[in-house]
Amino acid sequence: MHVTINSESKEIPENSSVAELVILLELQNKRLAIEINKELVPRSTFAEHKIRENDKIEIVQAIGGG
Repeated sequence: MHVTINSESKEIPENSSVAELVILLELQNKRLAIEINKELVPRSTFAEHKIRENDKIEIVQAIGGG
């Protein structure tokens, strides 16, 4: 299915969850925030939250430093 991730068009498997997307993008074990269609998705719901055709997804990674 077609989605937009950080302003870039991507094809991902049908019926993917946010958790599956994180694995697909190799972002597991990273500190990140995910917003779908301008709505923040809590990490506790990544496994249940299904991605739909044409969703607009923004992924922001936390970067530490000092």
